[in-house]
Amino acid sequence: MELRKIEASHYRRQVNQVTLGFVMALAVLSVAFGSLLIALFGQGAVTPGESTGNFHLNLMGVVLALALCSALLAGLKDKPFMADVVYVWQLKQMHNRIYRKLKAVEAAAEQGDVNAMSVLDFYHRSRELVYRLDNNTLTLSAVARDQEKLAALVAQHQATLPPFDAAMLDRF
Repeated sequence: MELRKIEASHYRRQVNQVTLGFVMALAVLSVAFGSLLIALFGQGAVTPGESTGNFHLNLMGVVLALALCSALLAGLKDKPFMADVVYVWQLKQMHNRIYRKLKAVEAAAEQGDVNAMSVLDFYHRSRELVYRLDNNTLTLSAVARDQEKLAALVAQHQATLPPFDAAMLDRF
């Protein structure tokens, strides 16, 4: 996985549009499916002012709406409009994979493992990219410290880092 340059304002606009569209579609479809299910299978109030007991039908309407919206997003993920959003989502997934093995990767890097150093280099550079895109400037200083620590480690071991490959994580 390679890092690529993304314009932050364009990315934020895309994420906001996708999020707003998803939430609006979910809300409208939930009400529509719930109403349809109640019209078909619901029961009226036995006593005026009491609950109708149609909660399960409303819940089923929300679940159906969620399933439809998720399927719609899955179908749209390959469209050019979604390219940056999907790319950052994949980066965040890779962050999670690396984070779960971070202790072992850091220990191997301390011992001079160039693949571990390459994983850390990708991790820190990609975190910086994602934090800038998400306007998370509070943690950029911590990322800079991590990058400096890694640069010192690379210099100490006089290492040449290979390009990052997700398969490198399988060793840890």
